[in-house]
Amino acid sequence: MPAYEMALGTAPAGVGAKRNRPGSVASAVASYFGSTEFCDDLAPSTQAIRRVLLEKFRREHGDKPIALLRKFIDEMMRALRRGARKNWLKALRGLLQYCVAEGLCKEDVTASIKLAPSQGGSFHTWTDDEIAQFEAHHPVGSKPPARLRALLLYTGQRRGDVIRMGRQHIKDGVLTITQQKTGVRVAVPVHPQLRAIIDASAGVNANLTFIVTQRGKPFPGHSFTAWFRKHCDDAGLPKRCVVHGLRKAAGRKLAEAECRAHEIMAVLGHTTLKEAERYTKDFDRAKLARSAMARLGIETVTRKAKN
Repeated sequence: MPAYEMALGTAPAGVGAKRNRPGSVASAVASYFGSTEFCDDLAPSTQAIRRVLLEKFRREHGDKPIALLRKFIDEMMRALRRGARKNWLKALRGLLQYCVAEGLCKEDVTASIKLAPSQGGSFHTWTDDEIAQFEAHHPVGSKPPARLRALLLYTGQRRGDVIRMGRQHIKDGVLTITQQKTGVRVAVPVHPQLRAIIDASAGVNANLTFIVTQRGKPFPGHSFTAWFRKHCDDAGLPKRCVVHGLRKAAGRKLAEAECRAHEIMAVLGHTTLKEAERYTKDFDRAKLARSAMARLGIETVTRKAKN
């Protein structure tokens, strides 16, 4: 039963620790999984990712002393694929920072590890043409795909939050939800086009979530991405068009509408200006440049008139 609970991620604090040699990687990981730093300070989605990685680390290197890992971790990081290094580094750093605080080792040996900038860039921001192409294939009233596109684009929220949204989150024309990843509570007025799509979707108000499977059940996160990819393929969209790109498109559209940075942060749920800037860097610079020069022209004419 303890092994079964550990596999489910529901094991109580300390389960498995007595079977591990004190000071070993296995003992440190078991202790970390039951800690406040892991259970309370990390979002559920982050916990799930790190648990998978650290369980693999424990299975393969559980007998090694946690205090003597510097050379080993350096070699391990170099052997990983570029795309996997970031998640591994975050998982190991969280573990070792906990171990330092608990006196299990003297230093966090990951602190000196610097990753090269990603060559792949960030998620592609959907263009207006790509959004129109999706809409043409999945028009208003076409069940889940149209609702999904509207929810992503007109709320600007993450995939994990969008698949939880339902009628219970809307009151007096405002959609309010607490983001799973950050715990930030956002309140976004329901856009007229989103309201039209929800109203045009027969039977949607009978469910607790707007996006449901063919059996009328809420979407499990692990199958959602593949489901959305299929609908993008059906619409003839390139592989670069992924779910998160619609959240970025929402940020771009807000920037193009000349919203202030703090207004964009309020919609997307960001807590720093740096995050907001990252999501809006693909806005239409040419359009805003024309707007800026037009204002400059008006200001110049006004000054001449006054003189």
